[in-house]
Amino acid sequence: MNADNITPASDVLVIGAGPAGALAALRAADLGARTVLVTSSAFGGMATNDGPVPVRTMAHAARLITKARQLGQYGIVVGEPRLDYTRLRARVREVVDDVVAHSSLRQQIVSAGVTVHENAGTARFADQHTIITETGLRLAADKIIICAGGVSRALRITGFELTSTHSSALALTELPSSMLVIGGGATGVQVASIFNALGSRIELFETGERILSVEDKDVAAAVTTSFRAAGIVVHENFGAIDSFEKTSGGVRMNFSKNGKRDSVDAAIAVVAAGWVANTSGLNLAAAGVLPDNRGFVKVDKYMRTSAPHIFAAGDVTGQLMLVPPAIQEGFVAATNAVLGPAIELQDGVNTSAGFTEPEYASAGMTEAKARETHDIVTAIIHFDSTIRTIIDGRKVGFCKLIVDRKTAKTLGCHVVGERAVEIAQVAAIAISAGMRVDDLARVPLAFPTYTGNLAYAAADAARQLDLQVGWQATKVEGNHFVKRAMPEARP
Repeated sequence: MNADNITPASDVLVIGAGPAGALAALRAADLGARTVLVTSSAFGGMATNDGPVPVRTMAHAARLITKARQLGQYGIVVGEPRLDYTRLRARVREVVDDVVAHSSLRQQIVSAGVTVHENAGTARFADQHTIITETGLRLAADKIIICAGGVSRALRITGFELTSTHSSALALTELPSSMLVIGGGATGVQVASIFNALGSRIELFETGERILSVEDKDVAAAVTTSFRAAGIVVHENFGAIDSFEKTSGGVRMNFSKNGKRDSVDAAIAVVAAGWVANTSGLNLAAAGVLPDNRGFVKVDKYMRTSAPHIFAAGDVTGQLMLVPPAIQEGFVAATNAVLGPAIELQDGVNTSAGFTEPEYASAGMTEAKARETHDIVTAIIHFDSTIRTIIDGRKVGFCKLIVDRKTAKTLGCHVVGERAVEIAQVAAIAISAGMRVDDLARVPLAFPTYTGNLAYAAADAARQLDLQVGWQATKVEGNHFVKRAMPEARP
C-alpha cells in the first residue's frame, strides 16, 4: 500500500455520493464531525449520473416530439419532427455535467469542509473501521455510513448476458429499431415510453396481472390504455422467461405459459426486473454488517446496522427507494452517527412519479390500501372536462382523491396526465398538513390551471360528504364540469 494513499482517521466516513450520501456528509460536517465522502464514480450517484437526471432529460426530449405533433392544431405549420439521436445523447451529457458542476448541495459540502474522493472505484471493508477502494485509498473512521445505492436485479436465466439494463439502454449511441422491455415497474414503463416516443418499436412484458403494480389500480389501467393507444404492445401475465438467445438482428426472448411456448425478437432487450442493494463488493461480513431477508442492509429506526457504529441510508436499505426518502434517511443516519441515537426515521407522505407519456404520480394511500382500514369516498376529475387541459389539448388523464369519510382528510391522491407530478406534490403537502377536503377546496388557486383540478376534486369529495364549501361553490369555470363537481353553496 502506497503511504500517500493512507489518510488519517476521520470522525465520519460516508460511502456513496448520491442523495443519501451527500446529505449525510453535509449533516455530519454541520454537526462538527471531521467528515470524508467517497464515491465509486462521479458526485451525485445514480440519481444524477444514471437515474432521474438523464431519464428526465430523455423523457423531456420524448415529450417535445409529442408536443411538436400538436403544433398544427394551433395553426403553427412545421414539418414532421426528426430525431438527431447523437445530438440528444450529447444533450443528456451536457445536462448531467451541468447538474454535477452546479449542484448547490456539492457547494455546501465543500464549504462545510468535507473531504470528497470521487471516482475511487468500489470500496470494500478491510475491518470494522476501515475501507479500501479500487484506486488504493485506505480510509478509516470512527463511524461509517453506507449509502452505496442499488443496481438492477440480474435474472438467473440462460442468455441473460445478452440483455441490457436501463443504464446501458440510456447509453446507446444509436436508436434501436425495436426493443423488448421486461418489467412493468417504474423503470420499465419509463424506458418503454421514452423509446416509443423517440421511434423504437416497443413490447413491454410484465409477469404480474398489471403493470405499475404498486400504484393505484386506476393509474395502472389509464397508463396501460395510453401505452397501447401509442403503439406499445403491453403483455401482462405473460408467463415465464425460458431463455434469451442471440439472433442476426439482435436478441430473442423465449417464454412459456401453461405449457405453451412462444418467442419474440427485437434489436435489444432491456430487463428492469427490480432493484437490489449495491453491496456485492463491500465485504460487509468484515464489518459485521448483516443483510435482511431480501439482501438489503438491515437497519433499525435510527438507521443503525447490526454493527452499532455503522449506519446505512438510501436504496441500499431497501426501504422507499425514492430521492426524498433517501435524503431523509441520510439526515437521520448522520445525526445519529454524530450525536448518538437522537432521532428516529419518521413516516412521511412521499410522491412517486413516472415521467412517461402520459405522466403519472401518486401521494399517500392507494384506494385498495385505504379501504383496508378506512371508510372512504373517492372523487375523480377527468381531464377531458377541465378547461386548462382542453385549452392545451392534453385531455388524457384524471385527478383522483381518496378521502376518509369520518375525518374528511385526504388519504391519497393519484393523477395521470399533463402536470401529474406537480398536482400530486401539492396534494402531498395537503395530506402532510392534515387538511380537510373542504379546506382544500376553498384555496383560491389560479384559473385555469392544472393544479386547480385538485381543488375541484376536493370540492367533489366535500359534496359527497355534505360539507360546506362556501364561496368556492359559486366559482364559474364555464363548462359542465362545475355543475357536476362543485357543491352547492349552503348557509
